[in-house]
Amino acid sequence: MAGRNKHVVSKTSSSLAIVEANPPANKIIPIEAPIVSSYNDRIRPLLDTVDRLRNLNLSLIDDDIVGIPVLAQKLMLIQATMIARCLPEIVRKINEKMEISVLELNKLPMVMASAGEALMTLMDIIGSAKESLLRILIQGDFSEYPEDHKMHCTARLAEMLSQFSDNLQAHSNDVTVDFLMDEIKILDECKCVGLPNFIPRSAFLAILSQYVDGIHSKPVEFIKKIWEYIEAVLIPVISKYAENFPQIQSSVKRAGRNLITKMKEQSVNRVAEIVEMEKLTDYTCNPDYMTSWTEKTASQHSFVLAVLYDQARPENFSLAGFGEVKISHLRKYHAHLLQQAFDMKMRIASYWNIVLRRIVDNLALFLQFSVKNLVNAQFQKEIVAEMVDPRGGGGVERMMEESPSVASKREKLKKSVKLLKESKDVVAAIVDQNSGYGGR
Repeated sequence: MAGRNKHVVSKTSSSLAIVEANPPANKIIPIEAPIVSSYNDRIRPLLDTVDRLRNLNLSLIDDDIVGIPVLAQKLMLIQATMIARCLPEIVRKINEKMEISVLELNKLPMVMASAGEALMTLMDIIGSAKESLLRILIQGDFSEYPEDHKMHCTARLAEMLSQFSDNLQAHSNDVTVDFLMDEIKILDECKCVGLPNFIPRSAFLAILSQYVDGIHSKPVEFIKKIWEYIEAVLIPVISKYAENFPQIQSSVKRAGRNLITKMKEQSVNRVAEIVEMEKLTDYTCNPDYMTSWTEKTASQHSFVLAVLYDQARPENFSLAGFGEVKISHLRKYHAHLLQQAFDMKMRIASYWNIVLRRIVDNLALFLQFSVKNLVNAQFQKEIVAEMVDPRGGGGVERMMEESPSVASKREKLKKSVKLLKESKDVVAAIVDQNSGYGGR
């Protein structure tokens, strides 16, 4: 058409433009059309971001999520509404993937930059584990493990101690069919010139020694069981606080087991001493002894009459604190020997109840003392000694090492997080830009 300028569409750089064929001074000047400008400003950055995210191979988004098939990416403004609708979903996916990547990154073993930093971190681990053990083993605070009843330690230890006491009493209350025979044999061996019906102290101690030997292994077995339980508590606690350093997990566990082994050995020796001391002397200031002995000896006369003079010659006799005891085998002994044997039996029975309570009380006190000593003093010493000992592998030095596979994974996750943050910023900028066009 004459008198009119002709227009052609030309590509300059990466955008479309409309240009005049006959501009002044015969110079071609590119003029961006509004639709192309909108594409360049609003759509092209989004498509570039989509391509960038897809190239990350992170399974972050796909065509179905974005809503833009690959071929349609060449369309321009007609896709703007669809893309804008997908922006929130893209942001959500970016945040989700970034959160997972950061979480995985934080779970990777930490690596210290220097021996000083490694040592300080180790002391932090020990301090945290120590505080946890103090709460659950001594203070009775199980808020850290509310659902794990095994970790409610003060309650479990009290239950174990109560059960031990009951078992000890039950074992000691066994009555053999040969009632008084041990006492008679001991009295016969320990007889000496002296007052009639007087019980030699050596005879009493000999019977007491037999009683102690009968239960000697039970307190030792109990204290071993206690330390096995404490080990089952201690190892998970120190593993938990060292979980970010798998390179030292074996060392801290070994230190924990070594510590328990030492404490167990010391405790076994101490408990054996506690029990053995009961053989040395017959002593108590507990007034219950005289009360119990007086009550038990009240039936002595009736007992001797039933054994030697009852014409019905009963097989058994009902004795308070013992139940039905067999007496027919005692009729061949003289009255004075039966009286001595009966008296010693009642003295031993009264004293033995005090001995058993004393053993249980001493074990309870020793257990409390040992556990507190373990947490407050021995725990830190043992862990530090293991971790700084080169013969044990040098745990502190291993905190500064990282395996190639972990290093590669760490680098990959860092790059992923960085790219995700950049992409999130780009999408956020596009969202802000689109909101600015809301009225257009």
